[in-house]
Amino acid sequence: MTTILDDLSRVDSDHLDELHTALAAAATRDELLDVAYRTVDSPVGALLLAATQKGIVRVAFEGEDHEAVLDVLSTRLSPRILLAPARLDAAARELDEYFAGRRTSFDLPLDFSLSGGFRLTVLDHLRSIAYGHTESYSEVASAAGSPRAVRAVGSACATNPLPVIVPCHRVLRSDGSLGGYLGGLDAKRALLAMEAAA
Repeated sequence: MTTILDDLSRVDSDHLDELHTALAAAATRDELLDVAYRTVDSPVGALLLAATQKGIVRVAFEGEDHEAVLDVLSTRLSPRILLAPARLDAAARELDEYFAGRRTSFDLPLDFSLSGGFRLTVLDHLRSIAYGHTESYSEVASAAGSPRAVRAVGSACATNPLPVIVPCHRVLRSDGSLGGYLGGLDAKRALLAMEAAA
């Protein structure tokens, strides 16, 4: 006697890919897909991209554990989350262009649902730091309207849900040293060096 599990084990990966593509298309068509995600390769490692219907909501480095990030998204945003690369094609293309040195800013709709308050004010300012330029944590605090909130700026950068796209890597300590970075200091160095070389 065969079971459904026996039948499933005979399904090849191509067929599973077709089924998954059809599921993602149906979920999108019927507006049942709240969070779409995909991964892209980059010079700083694999990046997880996630988007709601409003826009890109999360960019996660490999070291953050993509599965854990997806768990957080399903808890904080919606359990209706699915690998659906098509929604993130524009983001993947713009990131490819950025890493190839052909793009200096992003033209993507962003969803800041994972940030609020002063952190959101900081993230809004980070978007104005030009490609190839940096600011100190204290400069960002002043620009965000709270000159004494240097630690809060550091916290906002450390919890930035949209690194690379919202360029927290362009924020340095007052002495010019790197400070921290969600993707690790090697990634921060690589991003700054790439932008400086352009």
